[in-house]
Amino acid sequence: MEELAALERKLMDDIATAADEATIEAVRVGAIGKKGSVSERLKTLGKMTPEERQVMGPAINGLRDRVTQAITARKIELRDAAIEARLATETVDVTLPVRPAPAETGRIHPITQVTDELTAIFADMGFSIAEGPDIETDYYNFTALNFPDGHPAREMHDTFFFEPGEDGTRKLLRTHTSPVQIRTMENQKPPIRIVIPGKTYRCDSDATHSPMFHQVEGLVIDRQANVANLKWVLQEFCKAFFEVEHLNMRFRPSFFPFTEPSFEVDIQCDRSKPGEVRFGEGDDWMEILGCGMVHPNVLRSGGLDPDEYQGFAWGMGIDRIAMLKYGMPDLRDFFSADARWLSHYGFRPLDMPTLFGGLSS
Repeated sequence: MEELAALERKLMDDIATAADEATIEAVRVGAIGKKGSVSERLKTLGKMTPEERQVMGPAINGLRDRVTQAITARKIELRDAAIEARLATETVDVTLPVRPAPAETGRIHPITQVTDELTAIFADMGFSIAEGPDIETDYYNFTALNFPDGHPAREMHDTFFFEPGEDGTRKLLRTHTSPVQIRTMENQKPPIRIVIPGKTYRCDSDATHSPMFHQVEGLVIDRQANVANLKWVLQEFCKAFFEVEHLNMRFRPSFFPFTEPSFEVDIQCDRSKPGEVRFGEGDDWMEILGCGMVHPNVLRSGGLDPDEYQGFAWGMGIDRIAMLKYGMPDLRDFFSADARWLSHYGFRPLDMPTLFGGLSS
């Protein structure tokens, strides 16, 4: 019995001096764990005589119960003390302003926003989105689009060519998204109504040009597609995109290898105030895009009979129309990765452009 009393004093002292939960857990394992000092004494009860067991049983079990209760109480004390210490060090200054949520501070890049606007407008007209590879062959980028041999666009000073392959041919970074027109005609039967947003590459760099930029072009192939349809599509797009009710357009004859006839399109604008352009009003004009009826040779390259099908196409720079609509003066800022610029010109991520809710609201 003296041995049990000495053991109890030692265990109670260890429990009282335990400084943290890890220490008190070590005391618990050492006392009432599977091989603890109290547990080992409980195992000896089976070897005692009935008279000894009658005396030692209650004594050892009572010791176990008292040690268990003491450990539990100490754990509660240590846990409460830890919470008090944490509360003392992790105070919150309620006078500070609430931090804005990520959805409020994050911004959508203007290129992404304008691409979504284009998608919303043309999808409402019944167009689908088509995509193609950035790395193209000479055939899809030039030959199939009726570019003759020796055309300036094929030269190294305008096009990014790769080193020749094993067969001697060179691939290139596409200079326009028009190769997707050929790929679509090869894999889809008319009627075709697609718009093609994507990255393009040319050797050019200044305030209004970039070696990598974004284009969007459209293609309609049908048996009765005509210039009147083309003019309607472009006028409805420009009115919706620039968010004006009325907009005059001017079609000027031009030349593109892949369309015949070809047109440059100007839209009505007012540039009387410095640094500001207003569309749908004024007496000035601004070139906005190029378009035309698809050349018969291009239809043949796409596997279509020009005597049966005809179509029209147009193309414009996404970066440029974003600059015109939102008043961004320098194209190079689009690719500078300046968070301050994006914070000023970017769009809130939850404000998705829709025709019924507004494109840029």
